[in-house]
Amino acid sequence: MLIGEVARRSGVSTRMLRHYDALGLVRPTDRTSGGYREYSTGDVRRIFYVESLRSLGLSLKQIGRALEDPDFTPSALVSDLIRWTADRLDRERELLERLRAIDAAAPTDWHDVLHVVELIQGLDSTSAARRQQAALTRTEGASAPAELLAGAVLVESDPNVAGALRWALARSGGDGVPTLAVGVQSTDVDVRRRAVLAIAELSAAPGATALLVEALNDPDTRVRGHAALALGRRGMAAAAPKLIRMVVEGSYDVDAGEVLGSLARQPGCAERITTALVDELAAHTADPATRIRLTQALVELPGTTVQELLRHLAHDDNRTVALVASALAEVHEQNSRSGPIASPRLDLPDA
Repeated sequence: MLIGEVARRSGVSTRMLRHYDALGLVRPTDRTSGGYREYSTGDVRRIFYVESLRSLGLSLKQIGRALEDPDFTPSALVSDLIRWTADRLDRERELLERLRAIDAAAPTDWHDVLHVVELIQGLDSTSAARRQQAALTRTEGASAPAELLAGAVLVESDPNVAGALRWALARSGGDGVPTLAVGVQSTDVDVRRRAVLAIAELSAAPGATALLVEALNDPDTRVRGHAALALGRRGMAAAAPKLIRMVVEGSYDVDAGEVLGSLARQPGCAERITTALVDELAAHTADPATRIRLTQALVELPGTTVQELLRHLAHDDNRTVALVASALAEVHEQNSRSGPIASPRLDLPDA
């Protein structure tokens, strides 16, 4: 069978058949008296083998090895194909995400497209300094796509870069909450922590508060703490029990105490928060460290009841607790002179 007929029957061009011959992949068994290539039935069968392997993504060099090396096993070939295909799909998914990020930025001209591409390249850098610079740099008149920034926040482990990304996300003017919401549901606790920290800075974004409320029940202490602090700073009294628990456990207790002080200035909150702290003091009579943290939280609260409680604690059986309470009682009294807020009288725990 001459080369022209082989090309018609196999669908492989005569040029490619000549290339196979030159590489030694498929050499015709014979030649005519005029020097034309003449293929046998076995040669044609080999052509189909080559084409089948090419369809799997093998290079011609790999195909030659597969056909000639008796030690080359199909299982090894398939394993290699799986790895190569997975790598290719990862690259294509990365490209797809980049294209979506560019599309989300709604570019109006090539300048906008190039800005987003530059941002993507910067955020993909192995250098933390370059990633941070990419997050902080804003081109005049151009905004970074919120989804891109939110996605970068979830995977960023460097604290300085992460802070820059959260800053950029909060000022992007876009809605990165859907991307961060996926992070809140992640099985990776680090991703959940990053997501909640970013959501905390998106004060006006729709859905942000609901995600923070959901995070109050996260199994991780730090996730719950970040959510409680953010909600407390937004004036949500529902965060108070978690904040008090943070004081007891010593998790961001100084921040929690300050936020409790802010919440206590809302109508009706001072009594509930003070009562809860008093209950915790009564429950931890043998734990000086916890009592000190609770005493430090009390000084943030307004009201004459707190002054009485601090004076009472100044006579605590534990000398360190007593000294701390005595000093804080003076601070609280000085701060209250500008405008004390009265609160209901409570039953104080025994010293």
